[in-house]
Amino acid sequence: MQLTQATPKVFTKYQVFIISLLAILQFTVILDFIVISPLGAQLLKELHIATAQFGFVVSVYAFSAGISGILAAGFADKFDRKKLLLFFYVGFIVGTLCCGIAPDYNFLLAARIVTGVFGGVMNSIIFTIVTDLFKQEVRGRVMGYVQMAFATSQILGIPLGLYLTNIWGWHSPFLMIAGLSIFVAIAILIYMRPIIAHLSIKQDRNPFQHIQKTITKPLYLNAFLATAILIIGGFMLMPFSSAFTVNNLGVSIKHLPLVYLVTGIFSMIVSPMLGKITDKLGKFNLFAVATILGIIIVLIFTNLGITPLWGVMALNVFLSVAILSRMISSSTLMTMIPEIQERGAFMSISSSIQQIAGGIASICAGLIVSQTSTGLINHFNILGYIVSAFMVVTIVMIYFIERAVLQKAKTSQSQQLPKIENNNAELIPEEMETK
Repeated sequence: MQLTQATPKVFTKYQVFIISLLAILQFTVILDFIVISPLGAQLLKELHIATAQFGFVVSVYAFSAGISGILAAGFADKFDRKKLLLFFYVGFIVGTLCCGIAPDYNFLLAARIVTGVFGGVMNSIIFTIVTDLFKQEVRGRVMGYVQMAFATSQILGIPLGLYLTNIWGWHSPFLMIAGLSIFVAIAILIYMRPIIAHLSIKQDRNPFQHIQKTITKPLYLNAFLATAILIIGGFMLMPFSSAFTVNNLGVSIKHLPLVYLVTGIFSMIVSPMLGKITDKLGKFNLFAVATILGIIIVLIFTNLGITPLWGVMALNVFLSVAILSRMISSSTLMTMIPEIQERGAFMSISSSIQQIAGGIASICAGLIVSQTSTGLINHFNILGYIVSAFMVVTIVMIYFIERAVLQKAKTSQSQQLPKIENNNAELIPEEMETK
């Protein structure tokens, strides 16, 4: 009777709580990263800075996050995941709070470096915790809920941040994020249980040896390379897509927020569904279908002229679904690659690669496109062809990575690690239920 009663529940109450907590945490980190761009007009005016200085404020976060992730990789598997999460999240809160009280440009620049050092590692820690606490069979839908943070920050966070800016100034969004983050940190401290299963495996390597071991495994290297190509191909369109939409497609700048609002709402709705599809259809299968759909939409979108508003919205929604499908399926597959004692290091390095690859993508896009005196974006179609080529390459790479992962699971000689992982995933909810 106990077995039949337990099977209908996919997640226990504690697991639902953890998923919600990680999603809100991810929301605060992503919102802090993306809210700086819409504040550009206010910052340029009030801080009396040039566009190049503002660009440095935006990019310094990514580069400091990339360096921090690599350095943190050596220590990521030597501590309780909960303590590691709290340490970096508190640092993130301090950095965000400093942004909220920054009196001048130099102070703001230093605060963004601090925020990047701590906030840039958060994504890797979240993915590591998801991998530790949830079985492979349901990991896709967990990723779907966690990835909802991207859409939520777009449709809730940015409009609210701009609204607060208009009332109380550009400091207020950072103070709002810091305030919300404090409550999240308290919830982690009080309610999250220690995550220490990986510590039961003895490790004699020092931090530098741990990093070296992680970056020299062939399967890990293939995963890192696939991640870099995935991010570069995915991010190249982003810096100039809004300018292309307004100047080339003829969408009024007043209607541009509506385009992002509709896209964000739709993305938030379908994100959990895509997680379930990932678990049922398979990681590569969904990734391949989404990539083909993405290539078609990218080639259409980048070669358009004047387009009705409804057409632009429809293309953005379909493209958003393709991007989310690729993100959820590929990130779920990546969680299956590292051994339990190397998960933290693997995720930290992977996160660093994502940050650096995003910066490289923006630079490359800036070198390819140009803007005429009338505002038209030239060579955006060339950017579309390059992005499509990158997307084709990722299909091949993800195919071979999934084959290697499945082969590794079949030929695994040790039964100890899976037992530790499954016990870690099942024991915590059971303990919570008895409380």
